[in-house]
Amino acid sequence: MHLVLKCCFYSSSTSGEFPSMNTSVTARSTELTPISAGEQPHPLTSNMKIIILNLLIIIFALVGLAGNTIVLWLLGFRMRRNAFSVYILNLAGADFTLLCCSILHALEKLIKLLGSISTFIPYFFITVSVFAYITGLSFLSIISTERCLSVLWPIWYRCRRPKHMSAVMCVLLWALSLLLSILEGNYCGLLNRDLHRFWCPALDCITVAWLILLFVLLSGSSLALLTRLLCGSQRLQPTRLYVTIMFTVLVFLLCGLPYGIHWFLLFWFQEDIHAFVHLYQISILLSCVNSCANPVIYFFVGSFRQRWWKRQQTLSLVLQKALQDTAEVDEHGGSLPQEPLEMSGSSLAS
Repeated sequence: MHLVLKCCFYSSSTSGEFPSMNTSVTARSTELTPISAGEQPHPLTSNMKIIILNLLIIIFALVGLAGNTIVLWLLGFRMRRNAFSVYILNLAGADFTLLCCSILHALEKLIKLLGSISTFIPYFFITVSVFAYITGLSFLSIISTERCLSVLWPIWYRCRRPKHMSAVMCVLLWALSLLLSILEGNYCGLLNRDLHRFWCPALDCITVAWLILLFVLLSGSSLALLTRLLCGSQRLQPTRLYVTIMFTVLVFLLCGLPYGIHWFLLFWFQEDIHAFVHLYQISILLSCVNSCANPVIYFFVGSFRQRWWKRQQTLSLVLQKALQDTAEVDEHGGSLPQEPLEMSGSSLAS
């Protein structure tokens, strides 16, 4: 809209000062650049793409809500928690919040396109979705970083780690993410700088710096774990917890990162937001896929190489195995460990 008003203002001022030149230029541009009907964007095709994208968002979000609800129920009420399962519980809560906001946003788009009812999603839900995204990235970064510390310096991690560090870190990350999202969403327009507030650019830089720091911690710690696993004289035998974290980080880098790039980079440097409407819908869809994939990863890793036809396992046992941090014994050498939730430093409960 801003660009349209600028174009209209420019054309009106030009026509007022140089009428003859404006007429000749218009006629010449019409002759040189004819617009064919095939080159014009078809509104029906564009609307169909938006409808398909929003339907996919709703489908993946509903599946993700069901999976994260199961994780929240099992870790919150049915299982004994340890240091890493506390982070997984909070990560599921952040994914659940993001999926709820994505469903509301997709329903609003479908109602506007398919129905005659003029609806709008409150700006509050957009702020909440950004808050959930920052929180989820924070939890995933702290999970990977703490796992890296426990592998590289196991003695220090067992002896010096505070007992309630997981709970304290979760509270701090929730509070910091809420503070940043409220300041950005309510006062600075989610990194769309408000020129009337001189401190908004500084807040934008702080938010972007925090996101970059989280990404560096996430990628750096994951790379260190992967290097320790594959290289060196003392290679580690991968546990189920390690595989769970690696798959979760990989899915986030592929599906969750585009949402943050779109919100906090493209929106920051571009004035015409409507030019990126399809990229925005795709980034929301990928973020839903990321939040939906996390519970699938937990239950897949937990049930991998298990003989379901011989012994029926409950979902809580499968989730316990996905968070298992002890090396498994070969089938010919013995049975699996009896305490799947125990990890190196498992006495450090949250």
